[in-house]
Amino acid sequence: MRRFLIAPLLLVLTLNASAQKTDKKLQGKLVELTKGINGVAGIYVKNLNTGKIAVFNADSIFPTASMIKVPIMAGLFEKLDRGDLNYSDIWQYRDSLSYDKGDVVGSLADSAKINLSKVQMLSITTSDNTASLWIQKIVGGENINNWLDKNGFKDTRVNSRTPGRQANQKLYGWGQTTPREMATLVEMIRNGKAVSEAASERMYRNMSHIYWDDKALSQIPPTVQTASKQGAVDASRSEVVLVNAPHGDYVFCIITKNLADTSWTPSNEGWQLIVKTSDLLWHYFEPKSTWTPSGQAEKFKLD
Repeated sequence: MRRFLIAPLLLVLTLNASAQKTDKKLQGKLVELTKGINGVAGIYVKNLNTGKIAVFNADSIFPTASMIKVPIMAGLFEKLDRGDLNYSDIWQYRDSLSYDKGDVVGSLADSAKINLSKVQMLSITTSDNTASLWIQKIVGGENINNWLDKNGFKDTRVNSRTPGRQANQKLYGWGQTTPREMATLVEMIRNGKAVSEAASERMYRNMSHIYWDDKALSQIPPTVQTASKQGAVDASRSEVVLVNAPHGDYVFCIITKNLADTSWTPSNEGWQLIVKTSDLLWHYFEPKSTWTPSGQAEKFKLD
């Protein structure tokens, strides 16, 4: 009980302290990057060593798309931490659960058995929609939202398949968040403050093995550990990343909405903003780095 009383206070103190430390130089660079975008963008960046932040529409509400799988994961780990479920549980898959046959879990044969740990891993690492919706069904969208609320997140919520959230679902889809709140959630996980230290460690490990590494992560050397999650629907692209950089960790979240460019090619305006922002941040925080992405990345394009 004590853990849950302290967590919201920690979040409030973090947000209040950060508000007093703005990196104006970096903030100016971020504002410049967003100029001319045909839609709405929000960015939150925090240097975890200095506590300084740079923001642009960081407290506006945006669609999460698949980033909602991070709060879903936290909701599951609360149940695991309480002993309501075990990470080694065997679950039986049924065809009625399939959201997309292209998913790893969605392609399982009816009545196939799979470890809960693998379902959770796939939900994050490959962004498996069937796995994520299965977990949400077991945990309950309302329980995930209760965890978010008691931990100080006022805008981040699961909307779809959750009682009382229909109006929000029409506006934002599966989930909603702000760049500040999503980045803060990942920071909490990194700091061992989400659910419990052991739960946070497992969640952080899962988030550091991301399959979809062709956007923000493409601008960070592969030798540097990152924890991340992407999200994408037609008019919104997003990504949250915590970088364990050589000279100090930093976290950032970029979200767009109402994009005129709804294409699914690498040149999509929202994805390009994510790539350019990640490149800017890497060189801003690691100015002596000489690493550059390979010019042959197209050979190994993700599908």
